[in-house]
Amino acid sequence: MEGNKDVNVLPKNYWKTIVFTFCLGWVVIWIYRAMLSPIYSEIQGTIGTQTNAAMGLIASCYFFGYTSMQIPSGFLVDRFGQKKVLIPGFILFALGAFSISQATNLMMIYVGSVFAGVGCGTYYGAAFSLTAQHVPAEKKGLSTAIVNSGSALGMIIGMTGSSYVVKTLQLPWQTMVMISASLIVLLIIWFAVAIKNTSVVRKAKVKETELVNEDIKTGSLFSLRMISCYLLYFTTCYTYYLIVTWLPKFLESERGISGGMIGLIVSMISVTAVPGALYFANMSDKKRDKKSKIIMGLELAAFVLIALSMMAPNATFLAIILLLYGFLGKMAVDPVLISFISDNASKKDLATKLGMFNFFGMSSSIVAPAFTGYIIDKTGSGELGFYIGAGLLLIGTTVFIFVNAKKHKEQVA
Repeated sequence: MEGNKDVNVLPKNYWKTIVFTFCLGWVVIWIYRAMLSPIYSEIQGTIGTQTNAAMGLIASCYFFGYTSMQIPSGFLVDRFGQKKVLIPGFILFALGAFSISQATNLMMIYVGSVFAGVGCGTYYGAAFSLTAQHVPAEKKGLSTAIVNSGSALGMIIGMTGSSYVVKTLQLPWQTMVMISASLIVLLIIWFAVAIKNTSVVRKAKVKETELVNEDIKTGSLFSLRMISCYLLYFTTCYTYYLIVTWLPKFLESERGISGGMIGLIVSMISVTAVPGALYFANMSDKKRDKKSKIIMGLELAAFVLIALSMMAPNATFLAIILLLYGFLGKMAVDPVLISFISDNASKKDLATKLGMFNFFGMSSSIVAPAFTGYIIDKTGSGELGFYIGAGLLLIGTTVFIFVNAKKHKEQVA
């Protein structure tokens, strides 16, 4: 009775507040993630000239902190609750962003980036568990797409806002970083107001988890099907974070595009990402037995588009390619992949598999920025780095197709 009473005090449409809150969270997170790469040149005006590898390491430091928190944050959420983990985490996130705005050398930016990543790393586990707990089952696919769409909006604001504030308005690069830190602080206040304490429900779920933890087998987490998903997401994220980090620099130095146009062209990815995510998430909900084929089609299309982007003869053609990549790329495949994993996991190990899935995906975000910067330093061009990203995506997609085609034949037999 006490548990029911606790649940009943929640507003009737509380799940809508959860969806809005975590969509908003991704917006703020991606403003931070996307704002630095368009202004690398201006940052070097403060800290001195650096190699491309050194600048790429800024993003790698953030994603190192973020990725390292994926598994620990899940444990902390189970132990203390989402709100008690999320708010302190985002306070650290805000402090990391603020420290970057005060940096006078590259090492200070590295340290601030790690702190920002660690703080932001508390987000995924809290967002996923609250969404799973409160969103109605029949609305989870579409809700996931809506939540993820915040990433696209945040990327648009981060890319274009940074380019406009720093390159067009000629304001110090620290201005955009302070704007980002202020938004994080406002988000913390919103978390405190909007997220309700559901400790009784959480404790019940913890007890349920404790009862079934004995049944979670390592083999189920690392079955061929799950490994193919982990590898596919690693390669999907590798190409995506490669684009987010280095495409602005590539356009400026190798395609002769400058000023606010850089952020505008790169943000084309996000313009079509929202409708793409909503469309394919809805399709996967209606055609549950076709999810693996939808994933294969989207990943193959992304591979072709990334390869073609290096051959684009002008900015218009490149913008069209990026619009298509937004509609068919990472943002579109994310909710379908999450739903596919959910279909292949029991309730007792779903969170574990999704945590592992996100860990592998975000691990690529540590490697891609620094490795591509190293390639640029050695070759003088970013083209090879982009082709490597496309090649990795093809490998990941091929493995996923082979494993799941084999599984399908076994099920039919």
